[in-house]
Amino acid sequence: MKNSRSLDDLLPPVKERAMWLLNECRARGIDLLVTSTYRDLESQAALYAQGRTAPGLIVTNAKPGMSFHNWRVAFDVVPLRAGKLVWGTTGDDGKLWRQIGEIGEDAGLEWAGRWKSFKELAHFQYTGGLTLMQLAAGKVPE
Repeated sequence: MKNSRSLDDLLPPVKERAMWLLNECRARGIDLLVTSTYRDLESQAALYAQGRTAPGLIVTNAKPGMSFHNWRVAFDVVPLRAGKLVWGTTGDDGKLWRQIGEIGEDAGLEWAGRWKSFKELAHFQYTGGLTLMQLAAGKVPE
């Protein structure tokens, strides 16, 4: 089972954009921790089971093979303030997340903080316009 935090496990165009996001945030005084990059299908199954058939809260709606993490084109981050993880979404915390999201979008990433359903502030992806089916068939974004 593999649930990576390494940018090296992302496809090159995704890694490049992720590094740009991390560096640009650092230049603006924002520290980010990468919490997830590539997840194999077994790890995705375990996450999907959470809150359903296993203890815990539901953290994903994506079954194995249906997460962009499974195809090495997505990653999650969390900001740190004074060494503490920032999970809040209102007030100054919400402003921080929006700033990070905008920086990610400037890097050419899709930010899940703008999604209408299952909004996920920590999630970024770069698919190059490819669908999950195309990624599963072996196509890679440029």
